[in-house]
Amino acid sequence: MLFSKRQLLIRTDRLDLRLPQLSDHKNWSQLRLESKEFLTPWEPVWSHDHLLKRPFINRVNWAKRSMQNGTAIPLFIVNRVDRALLGAITLDNIRRGPNQTATMGYWIGLPYVRKGFMSEAIAALVHYAFNTLDISRIESACLPENTPSRKVLEKCGFKYEGVAQAYIQIDGRWRTHVLYASLRHDRRGKTDTGVV
Repeated sequence: MLFSKRQLLIRTDRLDLRLPQLSDHKNWSQLRLESKEFLTPWEPVWSHDHLLKRPFINRVNWAKRSMQNGTAIPLFIVNRVDRALLGAITLDNIRRGPNQTATMGYWIGLPYVRKGFMSEAIAALVHYAFNTLDISRIESACLPENTPSRKVLEKCGFKYEGVAQAYIQIDGRWRTHVLYASLRHDRRGKTDTGVV
């Protein structure tokens, strides 16, 4: 794994994780559009202008500000071979002081599911967060029925911690989520949540 400090770049065998750029808009909007039906059950409702250039510019500017402020690390996942945009992963709500905690969210485009890209991206971001940012705990949540997301979290060492009622609005409704966490120095052992 390679980390670049000049412009944040986390590099794995197959992926580059980097900040979004204005030039990504076309690829991002095409991937989001072709994956809309796949993503809709798992995400908040898209705004009417979700795929347009102006909101994307705002997203890119937010990403830069968040990195500079140390409050979030929003990264695009890019295939190193063909430079295709695969999805995104964000370390958000970075809390310092006695907490040293962050929340992780992610999505991947429909053409790239079940190819190991997301588990590779999660492992790289978690490693970076623990070893470079000195984060102690990373939390992630997903819908109970989102078995692929639960499996990828467990594969990456996240442990099931419980349930949060009416946690996030997904597809227009307040939805209960299952909570997972990864600890830098985890002594809890493997948890069995019964996910198949």
